[in-house]
Amino acid sequence: MSLFSFKSSSGPTWPGPSSPGRELALAACAGFGLSLLGALPASAHGLAGHGLAGGFSHPLSGLDHLFLLIGVGAAASFISARLLLFALGGAVAGGLFGLNGGGLPVAELLAAVAVSVLGLLILLSRRSGKPPSIPVSGLAVAVSVAIHGMLHGHEASGGGSWWLGALLASSLVVGLTFLVLRRLGTSWTVRLAVLLTLAGAVLALGPIGLLAGGAAAG
Repeated sequence: MSLFSFKSSSGPTWPGPSSPGRELALAACAGFGLSLLGALPASAHGLAGHGLAGGFSHPLSGLDHLFLLIGVGAAASFISARLLLFALGGAVAGGLFGLNGGGLPVAELLAAVAVSVLGLLILLSRRSGKPPSIPVSGLAVAVSVAIHGMLHGHEASGGGSWWLGALLASSLVVGLTFLVLRRLGTSWTVRLAVLLTLAGAVLALGPIGLLAGGAAAG
């Protein structure tokens, strides 16, 4: 089977049936954890606003963050809803790491690459034609989310209303992506995965350019 095969299907062949209530609950939990990513955006996202409106708009204001949320919903829809729990764990771990001053070199580049990782995870799962390992795919999701969580956990912004807004926006993106792709089927999910893979590569060009410029100036 080709990596970019778009054979129509009503949905993934391997995930077992889940109740709509359970799927929505998992999506909401993941959205809450992913809202940690909006604590303070990376430099590409600008400064976080305050209040409910500021919290709601912040997760949608940076392309890499928005694409990550879409990628999490897509991967969970295609592979397993359990990946939402791995995303939640990654968001919490990364956020706490950032809040305590933790950091990684070339973090902005890694954040862009994380978007491509989610797209490639879907494409490779499609190509294999069999259920992927949940621990392995879950680790890939958790690490991708944790990188963004680290970047945005360096400073928390706003009070309870801000967090509520961030929760609503993150849950909306992850949940809608998850549920819509479950309806549309795997062919649309694979197409989206291709776009996410390419989008992450394009987003990575910015940090790469900055690094190259700095090296040349040095």
